[in-house]
Amino acid sequence: MEAPRTAEDIRDVNARYHDVAAESYDAKWGIDFGQPGQEQVLMKLRKVLGPALARGYGRSLEIGSGTGYFSLNLLQAGVVAHATCTDISPGMLATLRGNAQRLGLEVETVATDAEDLPFEDASFDLVLGHAVLHHLPDLERAFGEFQRVLKPGGTLVFAGEPSRYGDRLARVPKRGALAVAPLWRRAIGARPLGAVASGNGNGNGRTNGHVHADEHDHALEPFVDIHAFAPSDLSARARAAGFVDVDVRGEELVANWFGWTNRVLEASAEPTDIPWGWRQYAYRGYLLLQKLDERLLEGRLPPAIFYNLLISARKPPA
Repeated sequence: MEAPRTAEDIRDVNARYHDVAAESYDAKWGIDFGQPGQEQVLMKLRKVLGPALARGYGRSLEIGSGTGYFSLNLLQAGVVAHATCTDISPGMLATLRGNAQRLGLEVETVATDAEDLPFEDASFDLVLGHAVLHHLPDLERAFGEFQRVLKPGGTLVFAGEPSRYGDRLARVPKRGALAVAPLWRRAIGARPLGAVASGNGNGNGRTNGHVHADEHDHALEPFVDIHAFAPSDLSARARAAGFVDVDVRGEELVANWFGWTNRVLEASAEPTDIPWGWRQYAYRGYLLLQKLDERLLEGRLPPAIFYNLLISARKPPA
């Protein structure tokens, strides 16, 4: 597939990819809406919002909300009173509404891109997002929209944005995991990914002549991430849009290396073949190393070397 060249091409590819990915997205990324999920979301936002998080927010607007990981957990934790969730993918919003219904939560969903928000000026107390800025083709316009729809004194916060240098560092464990994946599968008795589909069809990943959704998913995935940031990139965007009190921090270094190693290994195998014991080891190990990063490394090392960046800022009071 040819790489998208225009902003409109980028938006189209993102919508198509996330529509295809929506149904299996929560399972693929281990998204949780129970107590562990709430603790993860609150931990991330507490790093940049501090005591302000405990005070809560009336109306929140999430950009690129996906299946609702941040907004639905913040609603359950009582941090926001009313959540509006936007995404360029109708498929993601459909999954989000299903999650909200299952959890007994009320949420407003709007299909839109981030650079042209269909909301009145000064409508929200909080504008937030998780792992979304790196998908947006026009960041200058998007930050201008975030500033416009925020109330005076309102808060902006984005988490999970890939850092340019941290992304390069993460390639090391990814390559190592790819190299040892066959040995790892043999050790746990797992078949290579696609073995089930090949056995039920004609050997090319199709069943009864139909292409699996995952094929389209993988074909589009390399084209949806268009930015990796230096901390100064994000802070400059926010200040240029008129935000003040801008703070950019890094998170996850050792936990990221551990997590990507395990994710690449698991992605090489049939999901049903991966033992429960391995999944528990990977999950609990990640949480342990995440705490190590937070307590020992994140306050001492430059934000740029961490895999994820978090940014918070404030719209000046009237």
